[in-house]
Amino acid sequence: MKIPMRVDYGVRALVELALQYGDSPVQTAEIAAKQGIPEAYLDQLMASLNKFGFVVSRRGPKGGHMLAMPPGDINLSMVMSKLDANSSPLDCLINPLDCVLSDNCAQQEVWKSVEEAILDVLSNITLANLADRQLTMAATH
Repeated sequence: MKIPMRVDYGVRALVELALQYGDSPVQTAEIAAKQGIPEAYLDQLMASLNKFGFVVSRRGPKGGHMLAMPPGDINLSMVMSKLDANSSPLDCLINPLDCVLSDNCAQQEVWKSVEEAILDVLSNITLANLADRQLTMAATH
């Protein structure tokens, strides 16, 4: 399974906001620099994260972005489902009518189990977990 860049960058941006949760708004340029995300791309991505309810954005000299809810309330499954609506390993799991063999497919059940296992893992990892991991890694390097 390949994670789209949009999801990778989105999670990185959200983790940066989780690291600064409760502080003043964080500007796009700061997030981009700290997380290695192209600023122009991040501008577009932050608009999506705002639309999906993950961040609150403010314009102006003291503007920037903040998480819309506590980092422990946002899990990776939530983020992935919004940033990559087609995250299923096979198209037929999203729309069984896409495949003529869908009713009689030996591998569909296997891929469904894989998808469920991935979603289970992602549902149990929050932005707070990732922020803690990042702080721990930064302290040891």
